[in-house]
Amino acid sequence: MSKILLLEDDANLNDTVTEFLEEQGYDVVSVYDGYDAQEKLYESKYDLLLLDVNTPGINGFDLLTEARKGDVVAPAIFITSLDSVDDLEKGFESGCDDYIRKPFALKELKIRVETLLKRGFFHHAKELLNISSTIAYDVKNNELIIDNKNVSLGHKESKLLKLFMKNEGEVVIHERIYKHLWDFDEEPSDTALRTYIKNLRKIIGKERIVSIKKQGYKFITQK
Repeated sequence: MSKILLLEDDANLNDTVTEFLEEQGYDVVSVYDGYDAQEKLYESKYDLLLLDVNTPGINGFDLLTEARKGDVVAPAIFITSLDSVDDLEKGFESGCDDYIRKPFALKELKIRVETLLKRGFFHHAKELLNISSTIAYDVKNNELIIDNKNVSLGHKESKLLKLFMKNEGEVVIHERIYKHLWDFDEEPSDTALRTYIKNLRKIIGKERIVSIKKQGYKFITQK
């Protein structure tokens, strides 16, 4: 289950968005104040940030700027009524990945959230993430490197590896994998998933992907 931090000081909108996203299967932590959001950011890891701009305490722009300095890499969407080019520029400079302007349809929010969560890595300072002493992942080019050679992965295997690496050491449940790998017009398949897992294990080592019975999988790198 993807975890989302929502900062929105309008109580009605906060409740509406929280309820909607929870109905879509997300774990939502909602706050109304920039200081509370800042505190929550360092208490837990999030898969996505939904941040209002004009908020009590710390505004969304400053909150995200500080979060990026603190190595918070989760993708971020600003929720705002601001529409000037300068505001747009300031938002992206602070480290956001998308904007949604008020008022908005909940279906649009759902699409933007799902699109970002299905992408690769965000805001990593390192271009190479090590899986073992001989295996690394090139974040910039989305390539697996083994013994200094590029190794091709299938489309689904690549998406699966990125999901695992973003959640290294955590149990990724089957439902979350299905939602990540298959688009809305595709039918998830447990048989196909086992095949993708098998293909990845052949390339990066069986010990890297641990099956957790009746739950999902845990990805382990070599520290």
